[in-house]
Amino acid sequence: MTTCGSDSNRSRRQRNAAWMVGVALAMIAPLVSTPPMASAQAAVDHITKRTDRWEEVYVQSPAMGRIVQLDLLLPANQAAPRPTLYLLDGNGSTEAQTLSTWTMRTDIVNFFTDKETNVVMPVGGGGTFYTDWLNDDRKLGHNRWETFLTQELPPLVDNLLHGNGTNAMAGVSMGAQAATTLTFRHPTLYRALAAYSGCLYSSNLGQATVRTTVADKGGNADNMWGGIANPEWPAHDPTRHTEALRGKPIYLSTGSGVPGPYDLNFDPSYAYPTDLTAAIAIEQVVHECTLVFDTDLRLHNIPATIRYTTPGTHSWPYWQDALHDSWPTLKAGLGI
Repeated sequence: MTTCGSDSNRSRRQRNAAWMVGVALAMIAPLVSTPPMASAQAAVDHITKRTDRWEEVYVQSPAMGRIVQLDLLLPANQAAPRPTLYLLDGNGSTEAQTLSTWTMRTDIVNFFTDKETNVVMPVGGGGTFYTDWLNDDRKLGHNRWETFLTQELPPLVDNLLHGNGTNAMAGVSMGAQAATTLTFRHPTLYRALAAYSGCLYSSNLGQATVRTTVADKGGNADNMWGGIANPEWPAHDPTRHTEALRGKPIYLSTGSGVPGPYDLNFDPSYAYPTDLTAAIAIEQVVHECTLVFDTDLRLHNIPATIRYTTPGTHSWPYWQDALHDSWPTLKAGLGI
């Protein structure tokens, strides 16, 4: 009798448990079976043509919650499918700019005249590291750059500019760190990488460099990747994810911080710092950062083209040279 009673109780408990599971499944079934709503797509707001090969394109970004300006360079044959180079600005870029600093401070428009590729340059973004921020910032606002650059923009560019789905990423200074981070976080999207004068590690000791860069634009880096121990910092640190760069053509460059002929008549508008002393000091830091990343790549047997130039300060004439020098690396990744 006791055994039968135990079996009966056990059966009731099992039936009750099964009934509760069934109810729970019925309650969540609509959530499971209903497909997620498609995210809103970026759309072109308007286009201003500067020349037949250079356009300002204004894109309404759902992720960013605003219109983002792009400088676009187009090849001579605009009907044929072609690859796309995404080129990021540095910390000196502001939302008030009317053009990418690349087009204002280098010969990039002429340089790409004979090259069969699209060149896409976001305008603004200084202090943001072109990343998705955890929280809105009182000074720098709402930033979801990674979502915009990797999810919203590529299909729009491919459709609008006959992109063939092959992309490369490059950037200068703050944009160099961002370009490297976006490349390892989206290794199937970007086939090649070029980073000019960037500090390419962002956790541990590198966190101080990132925080200083954000603070220089009035932002709070806690709003970007959280407090000092937040896992978002190593999640955006290229030195923690070098394996994701394996197999890609990689180009890195840095100056020594030693002034050269370009600095004889130093123009503060051609450098992110406003004086030569700062341009020297920043590039010396960048040089040390590049040595760290160089060592890390070597330890992992990941080949890269790395240029250490003397002279070289943190200013645009040197980055123009680096862009020219990096083109064979980028060209290989783009399949041109």
